[in-house]
Amino acid sequence: MKVHILDDWYDTLRGLPGFALLDGHEVTVWTDRLTDPAALARRLAPADAVVLYRDRTAITPDLAALLDGPRLIAMRGQYNHVDVDALTARGILFCSHMAKDGPSTSTAELTFALMLSALRYLPDQIASARAGTWQGAAPLGRNVAGKTLGLYGYGGIARTVAGFARAFGMPVLWWASDEGRARAIADGETVAASREAFFAGSDVISIHKRLTPRTKGEITATDLMAMRPGSVLVNTSRAGLIQPGAILAALEAGRIGRAALDVFPAEPVLDPADPLISHPHVIPTPHIGFVTGEELDRQFTDIFGLVNAYAAGAPQQMINPSVWKDARPQGQYGL
Repeated sequence: MKVHILDDWYDTLRGLPGFALLDGHEVTVWTDRLTDPAALARRLAPADAVVLYRDRTAITPDLAALLDGPRLIAMRGQYNHVDVDALTARGILFCSHMAKDGPSTSTAELTFALMLSALRYLPDQIASARAGTWQGAAPLGRNVAGKTLGLYGYGGIARTVAGFARAFGMPVLWWASDEGRARAIADGETVAASREAFFAGSDVISIHKRLTPRTKGEITATDLMAMRPGSVLVNTSRAGLIQPGAILAALEAGRIGRAALDVFPAEPVLDPADPLISHPHVIPTPHIGFVTGEELDRQFTDIFGLVNAYAAGAPQQMINPSVWKDARPQGQYGL
């Protein structure tokens, strides 16, 4: 099959062990980003199958309506950025490997690294050392031990981060959905008495929730303005969980002393003057929570397996199986 992989911006996937699963297919890897639906549809016209690189390209109704070549769209995980009904209307099968194999350890590790970096002012200290001023030009760091970590969301990544925090001597305070708080209480965890008490009672707040239409913008400016003066905010989840402009407002008001951000409202951020990227109290990383060799190989091994299953005429993890049922009598690749 002709397999096109979108948005591998730094051409990392070819070097993964799992890439060998595509041997025998004609593979095209796109390292740039097209946002115009017509241009992207023309690019994908020769493809039999398209692999999505997480949510870097959204499959909108406009794009789906223009797709003439691909018969399969494959990815891994949640698919809020994919209009499944639009793909179904075009007769395009959509498969997503809905993994149940544990949280992203790489994201949890980056979360804790950013927390340490913010509390110990590591970017400032590194800049001071390189400027020849040694310790004098950087702010005075703060201990991690004894600081209260507030975890927003009660999923697998948050629980992994909680384990790291406890090893460093941090008390953990939780806030989540009604169901998440109930699970936390059942597990013997400490849940804040109220939303305001959570934001006011944490020295460091780290966000770990999925972005859905219901959770979009649910963390408000009021929430962030309730944080302790000089506290730390870490977000390795999704920028859209936070109300637009709320982080900058809280930074300027001094409620957030440092924001360590791996996610941004519009990615990739290529403007060095972006208000968040350039802010002196922001530690920015370019959405690398999941970007390790081990994690990418785990994820794309699953996706390439979906491609091979489709090519063998036995697709797996079908999100719109009616497409397969209706199309099966029609031709190659089991269709």
